[in-house]
Amino acid sequence: MCGRYTLATPVGRVAEQFGAEGPLPEIPPSYNVAPGRGVAAVVQEGGRRRLEVLRWGLVPPWAEDPRVGDRMINARAETAASKPSFRRAFRERRCLIPADGFYEWRRLDGGKQPYYVRRRDRAPFAFAGLWEVWRGEEGELRSCTILTTRANRLLSEIHDRMPVIVPRDLYGLWLEAEGEREELDAVLRPYPEEELEAYPVSRLVNSPANDDPRCIEPAA
Repeated sequence: MCGRYTLATPVGRVAEQFGAEGPLPEIPPSYNVAPGRGVAAVVQEGGRRRLEVLRWGLVPPWAEDPRVGDRMINARAETAASKPSFRRAFRERRCLIPADGFYEWRRLDGGKQPYYVRRRDRAPFAFAGLWEVWRGEEGELRSCTILTTRANRLLSEIHDRMPVIVPRDLYGLWLEAEGEREELDAVLRPYPEEELEAYPVSRLVNSPANDDPRCIEPAA
């Protein structure tokens, strides 16, 4: 799964990398992005990409209570196209969720050890995401989820799942394709392990209240 990640890259650089147009939202740097928060996402409508803030935890349009999104921070790539909660978004509302790295926890005899995973070149990248619009008495809520797939060889030593990372040359395909599963299979696969690195970090990241560069420092 993917339950925490980082995005400290300045918003202007993020917009430039993903070809997002228009006014830029305020997105402060974070070393411990947690579910339920507003997160940066690249969406495409009318052939134009824009950067906006979506709540992490997808709320389907038919949900009676938006708190259902607390259980929908991830969607399995293998089943998202058919699951009632995600299938419309998979077909019509895919997005890119920028990140610098993400955390995963490895089960050990003494508890869970957090690891930080990032590109070897430390460049920003994008998770494959889905987004939706929920409307209630208090207005409109736009939310998102991160797709996951089986772990690659590097991550399999830590966890059996990993977030779907979209290769740069497939950004357009993910945002623009008609939603046929066969066409999108090129995206929904484990990211090459040779392009990533992982190392243990402090348990500071276990608390969302801790949000500073110490979270990504190698464990002593």
